[in-house]
Amino acid sequence: MPVFTVHEPPRRAANAVADPERIVFVREGFSFWAFVFAALWMARYRMWLVLLLYLAIAGAVEIALRFAGVGAAGIALGGFAIALLVGIEAATLRRFALRRQGFRDIGIVSGEDLEDAERRFFDSWTRATPEQRNPPAAPRGPSMQPSSPAPPVSSLHAPDIIGLFPDPGAKR
Repeated sequence: MPVFTVHEPPRRAANAVADPERIVFVREGFSFWAFVFAALWMARYRMWLVLLLYLAIAGAVEIALRFAGVGAAGIALGGFAIALLVGIEAATLRRFALRRQGFRDIGIVSGEDLEDAERRFFDSWTRATPEQRNPPAAPRGPSMQPSSPAPPVSSLHAPDIIGLFPDPGAKR
């Protein structure tokens, strides 16, 4: 079953209610259209910075391969590799672009398709209280509170633990 991340756009006013029409669902997994038509896919979602980086990297790889004396088949293989990487990382690139636009990640939902995922998300979203639906924004950047370091573990007194089995050879 496909998994979608849910992103809320920035609010227009300080105490504004979230606009459900502007909430964006990003499907996780390989994107065929980003693989086949990477530049057009990026332009469709208005990912201009990502598009510029893609064009710069693809151009630099092609120039480097030509300079290294690689033939046309090698250059095509390099282009294929970049396209495959874009297809695999399409959801990550889209989340990056949304985060730069001020969108906030508000959840994860699964569904048979986008419509089912939207139905499931908004069903639970409408039942939530306004405090649950609109938590305070997390501070950006590192926390100013000092964290207490974990106590050191002596290798002489550490138990022999492998995964979830505390005693090697013990009956399960």
